Amino acid sequence: MLNLRRPLVVFDLETTGISVTQDRIVEACLLKIYPDMREELRTYRINPGIPIPSGATAVHGISDADVADKPRFTDLAKEIHGFLIECDFGGFNSNKFDFPMIVEEFFRAGIEFDVPQCMFIDAQRIYHMKEPRNLSAAYKFYCNRELENAHSAEADTIATWQVIKAQLEKYPDLPTDIEGLHKITGQNLLADLAGRLVLNEKGEILFNFGKHRGKLVKDVLKTESGYYHWMMDGDFPQQTKNVLTRIRQSIHD
Repeated sequence: MLNLRRPLVVFDLETTGISVTQDRIVEACLLKIYPDMREELRTYRINPGIPIPSGATAVHGISDADVADKPRFTDLAKEIHGFLIECDFGGFNSNKFDFPMIVEEFFRAGIEFDVPQCMFIDAQRIYHMKEPRNLSAAYKFYCNRELENAHSAEADTIATWQVIKAQLEKYPDLPTDIEGLHKITGQNLLADLAGRLVLNEKGEILFNFGKHRGKLVKDVLKTESGYYHWMMDGDFPQQTKNVLTRIRQSIHD
């Protein structure tokens, strides 16, 4: 059984595409599990403010007409943020996409989410450690059920929570606390949500891409200030840019 010290929000997003910086959320389902195992489910349809490509509609079934009269994320941001603060998070492939996406939406709404205070568990990471497949296969394997309405945010969210509980029952060697599950998924080694910046064994932040991969960020910014401006002007998530800016400011303080 999972031991919770504060609420865990298992969630899933449906979006206009797979770019954290360019695409937008069209549906969000948030399942909040309290330490006493009480559950609270919220599902939102959201007008993304940009056209939904036909390819995305083919995946999740949500069209422009379906969200034409729905609120924008900026209209819902305060309500959703209030539901999520002081929580940890769980999802399926959420560490690399869903959580960075919703944090980016908060930035666009003028809200900076307190990422360093959050713990993350990703059912896909655990699943790939044990049984490499996708959510539908995970649901069949762990829960012995067929996943109906796959790519509906609500169906995927509920299925993900069922998979997490089944994984904890199946693998007695898995930690039963959020901190332990957070560590085995590797999220604690990332300095930003997109994985562009990582931590070494000393807790120092390194670049994890490009020509400066493996170099200390502070050293690069001291000797090549143009690299900071290149990243700030580039197609990087706002949260990555904020981490980079804080490092740059610490150099000059």
